[in-house]
Amino acid sequence: MSSRPAVNEGFGRVLVVLYAVFAVAAVSRSTIQIVTRFDEAPLAYSLSALAAVIYVVATFALARGDRTSRTVATMAIGIELVGVLVVGASSLAFSDAFPQASVWSDFGRGYLFIPLVLPIIGLWWLRYTGGQPPRR
Repeated sequence: MSSRPAVNEGFGRVLVVLYAVFAVAAVSRSTIQIVTRFDEAPLAYSLSALAAVIYVVATFALARGDRTSRTVATMAIGIELVGVLVVGASSLAFSDAFPQASVWSDFGRGYLFIPLVLPIIGLWWLRYTGGQPPRR
């Protein structure tokens, strides 16, 4: 038996909490933005909503931790990383398209760059745990 923990054990629990916090923050932020002032920055607010969905999916997939959930978590977190990089670069290069910030604007600067670092850590953790099933 491997000495590595399951994806949802040890540090994995901290990761689940971090993703849950970001899920709640992104859902709350995007809902308020879309409901109250969507016409100000539809692209940025839509991207915040997309980020929210990805954070929710990643949270549940990491918490569950079985083989299928690991695959879903890897895909969600991979998409998250690409999103942060593309939106981050785009928001700097085409600032006129982002009159208001999204969760991923400026590589997550409004969230202390955690949106940039979190998927890197998440993907590392998924690789580190190497497919260990959750203990029941």
